[in-house]
Amino acid sequence: MDETPPWTTKESTILVEDRWIRLRADRLRTRAGTEIAPWYVLDYADWCCAVAITPEGRVVMVRQWRHGAQAWSLELPGGVMDPGDADAIAAARRELREETGYDAPEWRFLYASHANPAIQTNRLHIVLGLGAVPVAAATPEPTEEIAVVLMTVEEVMQAIAEGRIGQSMHVGGILVALAAAGRIRQEIA
Repeated sequence: MDETPPWTTKESTILVEDRWIRLRADRLRTRAGTEIAPWYVLDYADWCCAVAITPEGRVVMVRQWRHGAQAWSLELPGGVMDPGDADAIAAARRELREETGYDAPEWRFLYASHANPAIQTNRLHIVLGLGAVPVAAATPEPTEEIAVVLMTVEEVMQAIAEGRIGQSMHVGGILVALAAAGRIRQEIA
């Protein structure tokens, strides 16, 4: 199979750039010579999430306000990977400690996936932490209002089924992590 990109970028213009986002408009040409312009691309930093499970089998979740959705969101602890983070595990551990005060003795990188590969450059890295316990006070960012929520696997699965865990990439990460931890059976219909 030919892996050559079918589109060539002829020009790229940065429309918005700050510490969180960069929006660019690309002018593209297809193999057949068709021009596509503008094609908007959002350049974001990669981010990570920790699926942390306590010795009692509870999943460490957070509830926080999400302005874009104008709603409180039940989700995994996580955030932007900083340039100083050695890898996704280091970033996920840092985020878990900052947002919840928890850490775990055993960590495993599971996967990274594109958020929206058509128009975004970033990926979400999912990391599994086993044996999570509180080790310090949470130190969220001044702009974050976060509540730690410990949930059984059954409660997490029910929350997913009811749409109460609204970040779709977190749902996938939770399911893969719970299967990897042997907490749910992996069945393909």
